[in-house]
This record gives sequence, C-alpha cells and structure tokens, in this order.
Amino acid sequence: MKLLIKNIGQLVLVTSGTEYLAGEDMNKIQVKEGKLALVVGEDGRIVDYGDEEQILDKYKDVNFKSVLDAKGGAVLPGLIDGHTHPVWAGDRVHEFALKLSGASYMEVHKAGGGINFTVEKTRSASEDELVNLLVPRLQRMMMAGTTTAECKSGYGLEVETEMKMLKVLEKARSRVPVEISSTFCGAHSVPKGKTPAESTKDVIEVQLKAVLEANSRGELNVENIDVFCEKGVFELEESKQILQAGKNAGLRLNFHGDELYPLGGAELGADLEARAISHLEEISDDGIQRMAKSGSVAVILPSTAYILRLKAPPVRSMIKNGVIVALGTDFNPNAHCLSMPTIMHLACVNLRMSLNEALAAATINAAHSIGRGSTHGSIQVGKVGDLVLLRERKWEHLVYQLGDNQSISCVIKNGDVVFKNK
Repeated sequence: MKLLIKNIGQLVLVTSGTEYLAGEDMNKIQVKEGKLALVVGEDGRIVDYGDEEQILDKYKDVNFKSVLDAKGGAVLPGLIDGHTHPVWAGDRVHEFALKLSGASYMEVHKAGGGINFTVEKTRSASEDELVNLLVPRLQRMMMAGTTTAECKSGYGLEVETEMKMLKVLEKARSRVPVEISSTFCGAHSVPKGKTPAESTKDVIEVQLKAVLEANSRGELNVENIDVFCEKGVFELEESKQILQAGKNAGLRLNFHGDELYPLGGAELGADLEARAISHLEEISDDGIQRMAKSGSVAVILPSTAYILRLKAPPVRSMIKNGVIVALGTDFNPNAHCLSMPTIMHLACVNLRMSLNEALAAATINAAHSIGRGSTHGSIQVGKVGDLVLLRERKWEHLVYQLGDNQSISCVIKNGDVVFKNK
C-alpha cells in the first residue's frame, strides 16, 4: 500500500455516494470524529478508513510506503479551484490604484488596460517564459490546499498564442502535482481590429479547429470551452455559436456569464445544458430557476466582486432554489488570489455562505463543475487520495485562520505527500 494516515482526530468525508450537494444538503457535511485512520492504495485511490484500532489490525501484515501521524488533526479532501486564468505574462499592479480610485472594469478595458494589456504581454512571451511563470503559481495554490484546478487560456485571442498557452498547461502537468482541467477560452475578449462577428468566426473556424486537432493527436487534453458572454463583448448570439460549436465537438461548456450586465447568460447556459457558468453577479431570478432545473453549476468568484466592488452574486437565492454552487479563485492579473481558503472566507463573510456550504462548494461541487464529481471532492473508498491534513482538530480552522496557510500540515495528491509545512 502507498499510504497510511493514523491518529486522525476528525475525518471530513463531505459526502458519500453523491456527485454534488445542492440546497439544504450543502449544510449536511459528513464528518467522523474519534481516533481514526485512512489507507491509500498503490493506484493513489482511497482503500479504507475508519477506527484506527480496527484499521491497524486489518492491515497489520501490509507494508506501507509512507506512514503519517496526523497528531489528532483534521483530514479533509483536497480543495478544487473551479475557475482560474493562471497562464499570463505582465502583471497589472498599475491598474490596482485606478480601480481603487473608482475606475470600472470596462473603463480600464476601454483605455487599453485589462485583458488587452495582458494579451500584449502574453503574446510576446515565449513558451518557456510562461511555463516558468505558471509553475510557481500552481505551487502556491498547492501550498494552500488546492490539488485540482480548472485552468484557462484566453490571453492570446488568436490561434498561435492560444495554442501556446494550452501547451504551457500541458507542460506544467509534469512539473507540479496539481491536476489540471484545461479550458480553451479564445473568446475571452474581442481583439483590437476585429468585430465580435469576425472574432466569433475566428474562434470557431480557426482556433477551436486547431485545439481539436491537437487534442486528437494527443498533444493537448482540453476538456472545456469558455466564452466571456457579456454586453459589448460576446453577446448572446455570438456566445451561443461558440458554445454550440464546442459542445458539438464534445467539450464541456464552462463559461463566464452575467458578470457586469444582466444579459441572460444564465438562461443561455441552461438552454445549452452547460456544465458550469461563472460569475453571475447580475443573474436574473429566471436565470436562477433555469440553472436549478438544468443542473448547471454556478461557479462563484468572491475575489472578483470584492476587488471590482461589484454587487455580490445572489448566492443565498441560488442555494435556496437548488442551484449547485461551487467556488473558484478566478486567479488572473485582475484578481490576484491563489488561495481557496481565502475564497472560502470571503464567501462566508461577504456572500453569507455557511462554513459547510463553502466547504461543499470548494470540494465536491467544484469537482462536479469540471466533470470529476465521481472521482474527486470527497473522501470515499475508490476516490482519488487527494487530501489536506490540518494541524488543528477542527476543519473550520482552514477558513477561520485568514491570511496564511499555517493551519495546513501537509497536502497529499494521489496518496503522495506533495507539500509539507515546516
């Protein structure tokens, strides 16, 4: 066997037998207390857990490659970041003061900043330069408990740079033990000199075609397609064309909607049976009802509303109406946050989610948003051995202790210790 963890004081299963939690069930987190142990097999999957005395007796004749003493601390599933933009060059710290002085996201964008600034810097960066920028970002995510992350392209807006970004994500897989769900986001913005219609045509006929060909050759493993469905960018008809093309090609629909204007992105996503829709600060009541019916996951990004001083997404209404709610950092040059525990804290304080709801959103529901609800996001026999060990006996310390990772003892991916806090 690969791993034995003993002397666990609290084992946070989250759920058993379900691929997501919605509505009142988000508060029904499953937790075991006592002196417990957990076993991970050679394949990196959870084999067993339970009372320590019984586990040690059951596996007394088994050799373990690694034995960890949890010292009475809590063990919970590895965190899953449901929305990130981690491949880029050129920070936007100079824009932070503009935003603090009152400039809106679209005002910065129209002045040549925002996405367009990052596009220019990312286009000029080499593949190796982007890999060297990405790797430490993923490592910092891991140090904060993230073991799986959705990662987008989107700072190329033309085929050469979009493909470069997706290739960078592939290279990172062997450099950092954070599992990546790769997303093609060539429709992140309308590039200079093009109309939305021209850009839509290029995304579908040139960029997406190249991505799919690279997927078929085994050079890329892109799972999802994204579009910035927003007034003045890709509006409903353009977004529908792009998403439908991706769906026809077998990609999961996982896109930006209703962030700055109530355009109807949630309704569009529900009609297309999108797996996930992010942001949703401006979602309508009808959009909430239709997402609940379609089963589309609302990936909420507390750092974005916080930094841009947007109105908060109506998370309480979403949960009340049965929408599946997940969380993500939205890590990008505009929202520079790599820590899921910080996001969970913001979700609790600013969006009024309970601690249990935030944990469900950062584990099983985020897993479901990227098609991994059956394999990730909870502690169950047969699921991946992705775990976070805490120094504290109560898992809530992960959220309660704001601003550092000192509550984390170590992070485990597929049964291997990938980070140990000193």
